[in-house]
Amino acid sequence: MEDPVVDEYQAEEFATEEFAEEGFGVEEYAEDDDYVEAGNEVKLFGKWSFDDVEVRDFSLVDYIACTGTHATFLPHTAGRYQKKRFRKASCPIVERLVCCLMRKGRNSGKKLMAVRIVQHTLELIHLMTDQNPIQVVVDAIINSGPREDSTRVGGAGVVRRQAVDMSPFRRVNYALYLLATGAREASFRNLKTMAECLAEELINAARGSSNSYAIKKKDEIERVSKSNR
Repeated sequence: MEDPVVDEYQAEEFATEEFAEEGFGVEEYAEDDDYVEAGNEVKLFGKWSFDDVEVRDFSLVDYIACTGTHATFLPHTAGRYQKKRFRKASCPIVERLVCCLMRKGRNSGKKLMAVRIVQHTLELIHLMTDQNPIQVVVDAIINSGPREDSTRVGGAGVVRRQAVDMSPFRRVNYALYLLATGAREASFRNLKTMAECLAEELINAARGSSNSYAIKKKDEIERVSKSNR
């Protein structure tokens, strides 16, 4: 007597082969495969790809985290980046921008509000420039960091200022501070939203335009340090 389980299996296999020959369901499986492949790519807010983002300043590659394992769906990783020195260099760069917006006591801790502002900002940047907004943010940070600063040297009442080179890490930190400060001051007592002001600031900084608060401050810092060499 034949085993009924084997018969059912053979019948099912035959039916599958028959359907495959006639082309039933093949297109559906192909579409599913494409969907799975597309789903593996990490995109910020489900829209902006990190794949084509390039850090054009070689000295800042290690301090602007925007590729590889630093690609995230949301700029909210809840990481403990302040526990150790230099650990915040591995924090995704868009999340660092989000954290810089939580300034001035009344905004402390409101990270979801800051995330929403950045999400709207990226949409506006894409509409205004038709580029990947993450690339615009990276370019703005590269252009806004001062390369030279001046410090106080001396003691016993005799103090003078001495020009010093700025480290790549401090350049990134200072650029984020200047960009966030410029956007905040532009939106204060203004009809423009914070997202609109931040988008304008980032676009102008990415172009190196002197309309940007960050670029103006950077030039001023470098001019003062040049006079103190």
